[in-house]
Amino acid sequence: MSFSDLSKNAKRVAEAVEHAQRVHITRRDGEGLFLTTEHHDRQREETADVTARLLSALLSSDEGARAVLIALPQVFPWTRHLSPEEMREFVIDLVDAARDATDLDVHANLHRVIVEWRATARLLADPDLAAQLTKPLTSSRHPKDTDT
Repeated sequence: MSFSDLSKNAKRVAEAVEHAQRVHITRRDGEGLFLTTEHHDRQREETADVTARLLSALLSSDEGARAVLIALPQVFPWTRHLSPEEMREFVIDLVDAARDATDLDVHANLHRVIVEWRATARLLADPDLAAQLTKPLTSSRHPKDTDT
């Protein structure tokens, strides 16, 4: 639905939200909006909370942690380019960010963690680039640094 639908016929839009539980409102001058029912939003929050708690509980045992690490490439195929230690770090970052989303209502961290680790995997997938970026620096001084 458009933003003008919302402003011109709010009752019809509210009925659509009640029926669909979530309606996308498009705007010409800004990012789209979602209108949702309070009940639907609480259910989404509970889903995220249960998922974060389950993942966190799995990681509290060696068997659960192994299961998560085995399942990880099915959810994030690019993790196959990470070392076992990097995969563990990614899982810890992912769980921490998921807990921030549920405990603090901060969702941007989860997206950032996934984007940053995917970028790391992308670099590691290119052996030439990975070698170039991981080789030791030959000088501690920047080439443009000069004594005056």
